[in-house]
Amino acid sequence: MAPRGLSLEEKRAKLLEIFHDSKDFYQLKELEKLGPKLKGIVSQTVKEVLQSLVDDGLVQGDKIGASNFFWSFPSQRGTIVQNRLDSVKETRASHEAQLAELKTAIEHERTLRPLSDSRAAALEQLTSMKKQLAVLQEEIDAYGACDPVKVEEKRRAVTLAHEAAVRWTDNYSILLSHFTRQTGMDAQDVRRYLEIGDDYEDIF
Repeated sequence: MAPRGLSLEEKRAKLLEIFHDSKDFYQLKELEKLGPKLKGIVSQTVKEVLQSLVDDGLVQGDKIGASNFFWSFPSQRGTIVQNRLDSVKETRASHEAQLAELKTAIEHERTLRPLSDSRAAALEQLTSMKKQLAVLQEEIDAYGACDPVKVEEKRRAVTLAHEAAVRWTDNYSILLSHFTRQTGMDAQDVRRYLEIGDDYEDIF
């Protein structure tokens, strides 16, 4: 049975051990040689594993001259974890403070609106009216195209379309009259040539 390869987390842990055991600085080429030799990490995967550690802040890197050097110390991971813990504690404290403020605001509003028979009745009436409004809205939605608002919108659209048709019909009549005066042609001949019926102007 072939030996099982290392998982990414196992590779990360073993690569960190190289740094922590030696407490030294390394270049990528050095790690690609030490990884297989000391920890059984395939050379071709060392760069990817190293980059994941850098991205997580577990390994530091810097360019010195033309070379990139990487390092990590045992205390570094503890510092990162402590920083994250401090950040979470601050966030929690902030949320608890906001919660306390909201509770105080709620209690203050309750004191301004003491529960009474008249208030209880008003709230009950409000709830009832909201339900009625929802029912009426459902009825309006059921009418669809018969919605009074939509009908009014269509009526206005029809009126505008009619006015536009009348306006263009008048323009046609004016143009036809001008053309026949200028050319001396008979209006009926022009209508026949343009295939315009005699009922063109009959718009009501």
